[in-house]
Amino acid sequence: MDILNVIDQNQFRAYMLVLLRISMFLFMLPVFSSTVFPDRLKMGFALVVSLLLYSVVDIDLSRFPMTVVSTGLLILAEALIGVTLGLCMRMFFASVQLAGQIVGFQMGYAMINVVDPQTGANVSIMDQLGYWVCMVVFLLLNGHHIMFLAAVDSFKLVPVGFFMMHEAIFAKVIGIGAQLFLLSVKIGAPVIVSLTFVSVAFGLVAKFSPQMNVMIVAFPLQIISGLVLFGFVLQIIVIMTRTYVSEFRELLMYFLFYMGGG
Repeated sequence: MDILNVIDQNQFRAYMLVLLRISMFLFMLPVFSSTVFPDRLKMGFALVVSLLLYSVVDIDLSRFPMTVVSTGLLILAEALIGVTLGLCMRMFFASVQLAGQIVGFQMGYAMINVVDPQTGANVSIMDQLGYWVCMVVFLLLNGHHIMFLAAVDSFKLVPVGFFMMHEAIFAKVIGIGAQLFLLSVKIGAPVIVSLTFVSVAFGLVAKFSPQMNVMIVAFPLQIISGLVLFGFVLQIIVIMTRTYVSEFRELLMYFLFYMGGG
């Protein structure tokens, strides 16, 4: 029992408050919320990150919960912060995945799916290709560093256990959701339009040359054309991801500002 006296109670409480926010923050983000990472690895990573941060952030120990009700409210507030920040990031990756699904449908890959290791669901091959290119570019541009810096700043802008659902947050989330479809169209437009012209061309060939078996020729040509054009579209994904990362910190600060009461 003497070993328990070595741990300072105030430091332990501060660490637990930091651990709660960091764990909620990490588990809601698409990079760390994947089922590819074992749960023990996630927990260990959250413990280490919290250990590094708790000594450099200001924590109000008076907010440490002493009852079951206050503990539940604290967890709920921290979960809402993690969900909101995770949602604003997932929207962008969802737009890339939506563009990949549309392109795959145009190519004839509607029935060819693979298992997404993150969710366990069947998804389009082009969907996964665009998603992982976007994820790699996001990490190469130090997007994960921005997330950790935002986590540190969140303790200054949003007190532990505090969350305000400001109307500006709703407006911003709705705006990001509206941009999801716009971004997906911008990303997939070159391939979608090109494959549409290919389909029209084969339709004209079938009209003027009925003896030709268009289905046998058109299907592999559409796949080849789609893959080549999607290779060029990957450059568009890189450019849009770079633009998104450059504005990512400002977006996170916007949400944290209004979560803390504006």
